[in-house]
Amino acid sequence: MIMKKIIGLLILVVLFLVPFEVFAEEKLPTVQLRVLASHIANKIVTEAVNNCATRGYLVSAAVVDRNGNLAAFLRNPLSGPHTIKVSQRKAYSSATLRAATSQMGARSDLSFAPGILLIVGGVPISFSGIFYGGVAVSGAKPDIDEECAKAGLEAVADIMDFVD
Repeated sequence: MIMKKIIGLLILVVLFLVPFEVFAEEKLPTVQLRVLASHIANKIVTEAVNNCATRGYLVSAAVVDRNGNLAAFLRNPLSGPHTIKVSQRKAYSSATLRAATSQMGARSDLSFAPGILLIVGGVPISFSGIFYGGVAVSGAKPDIDEECAKAGLEAVADIMDFVD
């Protein structure tokens, strides 16, 4: 009699715990995204503009999120007005294509895509395997634009490498 009660109790416990175990193995129906904090995005554009200024170039810099939405922007007051849109479009291109614009020059099929600008100077933002968006600079020589954009990323690399 006691043995039947113990077996019955064990069966109830197993039946009670099995559904929870099944649910625990299911993947959540949502996706977790990480975005750059505004002070990090601002530091990237600040360092990019400053890096170009020390080289004698007057530029604009833009950071966009993974969807191409503007997250931070800085323009040297003496840079050309065209640098505003160009930096934003290069950043958009590098974010949405997840590649440096310097690697996309041969992709003539993308030249007519809305918002895409395949001019060197846009770099994707990725730290520790997590993709955040893109950064771009406009106003210097194209290779210098890219170097300044990378300098902006290097300025926050120590912080971002320790993000959990």
